[in-house]
Amino acid sequence: MDKMVYLAMSGAKENMLAQTKTANNLANASTVGFRADLHQARSMQAFGDGHPTRVFSLTERPGYRFDSGALMSTGNDFDVAVEGQGWIAVQGENGLESYTRRGDLKISPNGLVTNGAGHLVLGNGGPIALPPFDKVDIGNDGTITIRPQGAAATEAVVVDRIKLVNPNNADLMKNEFGLFQRKDNGVEPPDAAVTLVTKTLESSNVNAVEEMINMISLSRQFEMQVKMMKTAEETGQAAEQLARIS
Repeated sequence: MDKMVYLAMSGAKENMLAQTKTANNLANASTVGFRADLHQARSMQAFGDGHPTRVFSLTERPGYRFDSGALMSTGNDFDVAVEGQGWIAVQGENGLESYTRRGDLKISPNGLVTNGAGHLVLGNGGPIALPPFDKVDIGNDGTITIRPQGAAATEAVVVDRIKLVNPNNADLMKNEFGLFQRKDNGVEPPDAAVTLVTKTLESSNVNAVEEMINMISLSRQFEMQVKMMKTAEETGQAAEQLARIS
């Protein structure tokens, strides 16, 4: 009976981990540019002294959905969305260059360009900082042009260019801050082929209905695993009683 209990226990654990991923996806169904997480597990033999007679569930390397979300026109000059493949380079909480599809840009009180999550947007030489301006324009190639404060209406100054990259998805991993970065902690070169759609935001690629169905399925699987453990316990107790009688 211990084999049955062990298998059900490890399966229940994986169900709980999968439910956590699904719950996180649902919580970010309306987060700009969010990429859904995928959970996967496989059976694995437990090796040790003696024959490998135990099997348990093993968490596989996490996966992510890289397909694009829907584009939403906002009319806001500071909203941008990556068109097709590519990423916006930002500085993560860990200080490393990271990548996101979130393009709801804002200007901090000290002139630094951030996105809605507060991550510093990177340009040609690091975080982008803007001087006081009366008007700003973001080009499809990421170029940021401003009309300096108090300048003539025809004056335009190119301040910086948003760093746009297009790494191989297989080289990326999502860190604990919800940003993507290279698995080797390296830095991607800018890719001039990546373009932006201005005054537009990309929605999350989470399918809320699909995730809800997945959550219900996982809950039922968890209940089945718990029931299996209970059945194994009852069967063991019955076998013990028979042994006492004999």
